[in-house]
Amino acid sequence: MRLKDKIAIIVGAGQSPGEGLGNGRATALRFVQEGAKVLAVDRDLASAEETASLAGKEGGECIAFEADVTKERTLAAAIKAAQDRWGKVDILHNNVGVSIAGGDASPLEITEEAFDRVCAINLRGTVMACKHVLPLMRAQRSGVIINISSIAAVCSVGMLAYKTSKAGVNALTHSLALGNARYGIRVNAIMPGLMNTPMAIETISQVRGVEREQLVRERDAQVPLAGGMGSA
Repeated sequence: MRLKDKIAIIVGAGQSPGEGLGNGRATALRFVQEGAKVLAVDRDLASAEETASLAGKEGGECIAFEADVTKERTLAAAIKAAQDRWGKVDILHNNVGVSIAGGDASPLEITEEAFDRVCAINLRGTVMACKHVLPLMRAQRSGVIINISSIAAVCSVGMLAYKTSKAGVNALTHSLALGNARYGIRVNAIMPGLMNTPMAIETISQVRGVEREQLVRERDAQVPLAGGMGSA
């Protein structure tokens, strides 16, 4: 119950179709297990509702909300919905990120459209969510923002837009942490390595035309720790 009486907004709380558990959904379930009330935000409302249903089975309060991170007004509406329902927002967890699914490619192949789309989802969406939650947290003199970045921000991964956008998330996190500490607000980034989630495995498998099992073996082999990829 480390999050007892805390109000959390998780952006990207649904997940892609496929085997296993996605990071956003896993976070929502863990937060309610720890006592938080959660607004599960996703562009796929049905997926967010599934997350909320699973959270309800854990005995927690979790409400689904539809929002698209490329549309600022929907993020503003999500934060307002949490404020209206519970009277405060203690935690904003930004769990968004696309790469191949957004058309990412190498520096020699990337298109304007793909680069703009990946950055709009991965970076601009995080900026806009923070923009609308910070006034509430400043007024409260407390709050936590958690941005999901990626180890790709500091590694060579071959594809340009994802790496660049996640490096931007790290820079954004530094800026917000330093600029809001005096209000009692903490801002941190998590940089996961290779993860065995539906979004990662199913998307790459389809794009590359590789069998799921083979892809899992390839990704596990890239992880120095015994046991291979992480799980949500």
